[in-house]
Amino acid sequence: MLLSVQDLHVTVEGKELLKGIDLEMEYGEIVAIMGHNASGKTTLALTLTGFPQYQVSKGKILFEGEDITSKSIDERARMGMALAFQSPPAIRGIKLGHMISLSAGMNPWQPKPGDDPDLPKKILRKVNLEPEKYLDREVNVGFSGGERKRSELAQIFAMKPKLMILDEPDSGVDIDSLKVLGNSLQEYFRTEKCSMMIITHHRHILQYLKPSRMHILSGGKIALTGSYEELMPKIEELGYERLIKEASNT
Repeated sequence: MLLSVQDLHVTVEGKELLKGIDLEMEYGEIVAIMGHNASGKTTLALTLTGFPQYQVSKGKILFEGEDITSKSIDERARMGMALAFQSPPAIRGIKLGHMISLSAGMNPWQPKPGDDPDLPKKILRKVNLEPEKYLDREVNVGFSGGERKRSELAQIFAMKPKLMILDEPDSGVDIDSLKVLGNSLQEYFRTEKCSMMIITHHRHILQYLKPSRMHILSGGKIALTGSYEELMPKIEELGYERLIKEASNT
């Protein structure tokens, strides 16, 4: 078992946002987390990756069998957890090529024997960003929405995580960028067998990745669990609220 979340309750500034989440993920599994706005999706992602303002009031998080509930963001990252933000930030003063090297555990200014100086170029090509145009640009400064998403994906690929948590990767991107993101993630999953938790409102990115399971959140709880083939058509036909209501009446 890669990830086990047990009766997870989370508060922010005294307000309870998650109210007893239970879920598990196997190695090499893709799971989708869906639900309406303010249902707890992003709270779950930020809690799993260790953001300190998200306080676990009850329950625990196990990663590869180890209790990480109290571990810091950097400890969880070193263990193999990575988060792609819904809105990746711009960082002035740091070149994208250097950031990719740092994400891979290499010092771009003082490389060690065995470091691959061409790694940033190779990874940028995987996300369809031309190295000649992007290596020396400041991270995400002046980037379009799609470029920001691809830039962040390049940094995460360099980390080689065991679990990649993607917070709405298909928001704010055009059709061409969505296709690049979907194909890049699909190829990375095929070659690296990295587990992925995908938080999204729509099927756009899921058509490339086909999760084995979907969890629908509502009110800080998992309201429904099922397969992609079972739940996705119902979500599009009924919407979240009506689907959850009908399921609770059966």
